[in-house]
Amino acid sequence: QVHLEESGGGSVQAGESLTLSCATSGYTSGYTYSTNCMAWFRQAPGKEREGVAAIYTESGVTYYADSVKGRFTISQDDAENTVYLRMDSLKPEDTALYVCATRSYCGPGSWYREHAYMWGQGTQVTVSS
Repeated sequence: QVHLEESGGGSVQAGESLTLSCATSGYTSGYTYSTNCMAWFRQAPGKEREGVAAIYTESGVTYYADSVKGRFTISQDDAENTVYLRMDSLKPEDTALYVCATRSYCGPGSWYREHAYMWGQGTQVTVSS
């Protein structure tokens, strides 16, 4: 069972930045960090969970939701089995619980669909105006 642990959330003012981290562990034979899809989702109160960004660790190919393109950057540290989400120019509408997730495949038409992901507990991001 892969373990995902998020950190880096907090309360900031609009226009400021935060970087979230997702540390992973517990990989077993047949499923490795080096060939999987790492994604960030978020859920605001009263709203459905939505995909924010994803990265396929083997190729480094990234995917973003339209709402965060140009402001958020997903990256990876292979030595630490950790994925980051750098969030710039934060807006009040970015306020949500941000959750890290992983599964074995990514794709431009599927990374944001929740099927088969394993999930972390999440870290809260609050942006005030």
